[in-house]
Amino acid sequence: MSNKAIHQLLSYCIAMIWLANGLFCKVFNLVPRHQQIVAGILGDKNARVFTVLIGLSETAMAVWIISKIKTSVNAISQIIVIAVMNTIEFFLVPDLLLWGKFNSVFAGLLIIIIYYNEFYLNKKPAQYI
Repeated sequence: MSNKAIHQLLSYCIAMIWLANGLFCKVFNLVPRHQQIVAGILGDKNARVFTVLIGLSETAMAVWIISKIKTSVNAISQIIVIAVMNTIEFFLVPDLLLWGKFNSVFAGLLIIIIYYNEFYLNKKPAQYI
């Protein structure tokens, strides 16, 4: 399998992660624990609204990945969002995470996969001026 094919497959898998977590888990509320996490961080009052907004943002990230627009900016954005989101959850609501503080290991692996996918598998040929 070529690097290009692996890159495309990984890109679709990463997009599906964002789509599943955003649309299904948060917007459709199929995993209520996500709203509990938001409530634990931002408070109960507007937890549903914030959960839906976060879910829509994650769904937009999936669309952005599939669009292939500014892929390097997209990858860096994903890495920052995952790192910040998981750091906040690690310290504020570890008891609500599926694997507790061990969730950070999976977040770290996803960050490595996103980096590898964009900056190794998706290398563009050198351009000469």
